[in-house]
Amino acid sequence: MQEAGSASAVGKKLLRVLAGKHEAIPPIWLMRQAGRYLPEYRAVRERAGGFLELCFNSELAAEVTLQPVRRFGFDAAILFSDILVVALALGRKVEFLAGEGPKLEPLRDAAGLVGLRQTVDQNVVAPVYETVSRVRASLDDRTALIGFCGAPWTVATYMVAGEATPDQAPARQFAYRDPDNFSRLIDQLVEASIDYLVGQLEAGVEVVQIFDTWAGVLGPDQFDRWCILPTQRIVEGVRRQIPQAKIIGFPRGAGAMALPYLEMTGVNAIGIDWTFERSIARDMLQSRAPVQGNVDPLALLAGGAALDHEVDDVLKELGDGPLVFNLGHGILPETPIAHVERMLKRVRG
Repeated sequence: MQEAGSASAVGKKLLRVLAGKHEAIPPIWLMRQAGRYLPEYRAVRERAGGFLELCFNSELAAEVTLQPVRRFGFDAAILFSDILVVALALGRKVEFLAGEGPKLEPLRDAAGLVGLRQTVDQNVVAPVYETVSRVRASLDDRTALIGFCGAPWTVATYMVAGEATPDQAPARQFAYRDPDNFSRLIDQLVEASIDYLVGQLEAGVEVVQIFDTWAGVLGPDQFDRWCILPTQRIVEGVRRQIPQAKIIGFPRGAGAMALPYLEMTGVNAIGIDWTFERSIARDMLQSRAPVQGNVDPLALLAGGAALDHEVDDVLKELGDGPLVFNLGHGILPETPIAHVERMLKRVRG
């Protein structure tokens, strides 16, 4: 594997920015850039038969990872997979039902911890690593490859509730009611995430992102305990094995906790959602590390003047520093392709 930031990666704009360099035209990729808004993705998904079947079919998963890069010329491909692969690899049943999202067997108390594996089942994650190898072999020398995992807190919220809920109250209740056993769950997810990210890096990804989609539902003390500290341990654990690993943290909804998150976790860059005031991000965060974001996915869906304003504002407030241009969350399935093309043209001039 080539180390991120090595001489062989000099041509990759994303890696230069993650090393703290400013690019006049920032690198751009989009969260969920491989997905249902693309007709070529929908065709492959139909062939696969189901979402998880697609995730674990290395040939098809590699194809959908590459599709948006071919169509739009993004500066990075992001591995097509799902954050709940780790839960599956720890022995929990995971299903994706059409129109309903993920469904798991709820883990609501200490009894549910008994059946968890202590380490990641490598047979489960092996196809993901094969996908990485296939994609890396197909990319040119200007396009970086991003891997990812869900942050322990976010993965735990799905494992505890068995599904997404509006405020992930079941996991928050578990954490308040029985912090020792909830900590056991987080600890297992930390170790599993380290193994999983190291495996992806060894297979060929050059950057990894830690998605903490539900970080914003936590109060300050809980945010520190369940978001910052586990992410810090993952970063340290990955870098013990791969010292030069490039890591992006995305604590969605972090707000005022974004600065301690950035300072304490050791991530190379921080992703911000569309609610984050960009001038504050510039002064508070970008002065310390590259920032990634943060166009509102609904502005991209709307298109027109609303989209142009969002793009221009991101570039105005954040474009003079190290910036990875992205959305503030994943692209919406109903987004017109023409709107993505319009955004790219405006970013790249």
